[in-house]
Amino acid sequence: MTETTIGAGRYRPARLLIEGWALLGGVALLGVVAINAWSILAGWIANAPFPGDFELTEMGTAIAVFAFLPYCQLTGANVSADIFTMRASALKVAAMSTLAALTATAFAGLLIWRMWLGLVDYRTYTEFTGILQIPIWWAFVPALISLVLLLAAALITLAEALAALRTTRST
Repeated sequence: MTETTIGAGRYRPARLLIEGWALLGGVALLGVVAINAWSILAGWIANAPFPGDFELTEMGTAIAVFAFLPYCQLTGANVSADIFTMRASALKVAAMSTLAALTATAFAGLLIWRMWLGLVDYRTYTEFTGILQIPIWWAFVPALISLVLLLAAALITLAEALAALRTTRST
């Protein structure tokens, strides 16, 4: 999929939502960088680093990484082995794309299920971070949203791969 097709087609609202969510993940990552820079500078200048900066770094980085997953799926920016598709026919490439999208869909569903159970457990047992006393389950909410968007992105890429497979078969 090319960059020009990201916003096109009948899946445009989902694509825009996924793109916006990835941008929010970038903002979270910038926040992590700002907190670390502040902590380092405060530690160096005033010997008073930001307490709990590593807790915010862990949570913020996890949130950002999860936020990027749907966008990577949608744009085909996930790891791929071009060595297998370099000399393959259009039909084989379409079949491999369909298999990859099916795998991504199943994987997203599995992750949603397991992450939901993790959220329920952390809410039930109210575990907090050590220094800032932030409930750990808070990080699960944006991660779950990201996984639902990943499932949507996987279904979009599956629909596109199936369409490409039908097209290559008929030609």
